[in-house]
Amino acid sequence: MGGPIKILHAAVNMNRGGAETLIMNLYRHIDRTKLQFDFLTCKPGVFDEEIERLGGRIHRIPHITDVGHRGYVRALRRFFAEHGDYPIVHAHMDRMSGLVLRAARGANIPVRIAHSHNTRSEGGLLARLYKRYAGAHIRYSATHRIACSDAAARWLFGGRAASARIMRNGIACERFAYSPEVRSALRSELGVREGTLAIGHVGRFVHQKNHAQLVELFGEVRRRRPDSVLLLAGDGPLRPAIEQRARELGLADNVRLLGVRSDIDRLMQAFDVFVFPSLHEGLPVTLVEAQGAGLPCVISDAVTPEVDMGIGLVRFFPLRELTRGVEHVLEAAEQRGRIIPPAALARKGYDIKQAAREAAAFYLSHFEVNHEDVNRVYAHL
Repeated sequence: MGGPIKILHAAVNMNRGGAETLIMNLYRHIDRTKLQFDFLTCKPGVFDEEIERLGGRIHRIPHITDVGHRGYVRALRRFFAEHGDYPIVHAHMDRMSGLVLRAARGANIPVRIAHSHNTRSEGGLLARLYKRYAGAHIRYSATHRIACSDAAARWLFGGRAASARIMRNGIACERFAYSPEVRSALRSELGVREGTLAIGHVGRFVHQKNHAQLVELFGEVRRRRPDSVLLLAGDGPLRPAIEQRARELGLADNVRLLGVRSDIDRLMQAFDVFVFPSLHEGLPVTLVEAQGAGLPCVISDAVTPEVDMGIGLVRFFPLRELTRGVEHVLEAAEQRGRIIPPAALARKGYDIKQAAREAAAFYLSHFEVNHEDVNRVYAHL
């Protein structure tokens, strides 16, 4: 092979979402002399600096909300007319990937991947209808289909879900392994005393993540465990509303908003229970990370059962039965021991080194490469 094969990943921005975290985990673990990631985005993201440091290029086009449908489609066509030399386009925008892949198809890019990371579209009725229109183009424009779970594949690809490749949301397992020393240091840094029940959550402040019900659930927990705090990592448009709701419930001193964090692996150590009441999900990487840290997880039954690593850490509850969620949290708080079985996540396919090997093999399978080159890539992973 000559220079590295360049793969263009399409996302709205490269912030700390589940899809973006997976892409960056893969990016850090591939042999970048053989495979290089570039990015097509609409907005700046927190990973931009690292991407450029790793040798990636970030392209920016206007977001659809700024220029409308026609302007966005024109921007996509113009971009691919100028950058039609990418051999692979890998789109991570769920139904909106249809517009990206249609433009890539028009530029004769040979490998066009639609990647499903969710099980439902966000937004109001008009937004969802528009996304359905955009998603219709996936059927004719994608050459390959990838999903983070079977449920995510069924949602985006419908009758073609069986042909989708499942790409696990792998994590760097060794980084998340439980450490009493890290736990003590983080709790001290956060001002959380040992013995205080620390309930944690990581996610953007958007409707999907259901922070409003999480705060309600915490209020019930605190009535029974006054020595408890809720630690929320992330940011987003609904953050002010959640802060206001916490004040209305008299929880302002006990609900702590930590903002966007770059040390989620350390933060997981400080939590006692991880609560995740999402309205819908593909397969959230944060739940894999939490289990990697040996953290008991109480999650809504709207999340696919595929997220359970089978090591006794996950309890599901129906969103309409808040009391059951409260009971699960209190039971999980009594759970002792944070050491999980060796290779528990790897056996399920969630070790990032394994996931990166599979991703590299998939990308390279579309090119004529000799066995020495492939083995060199594998040896690095």
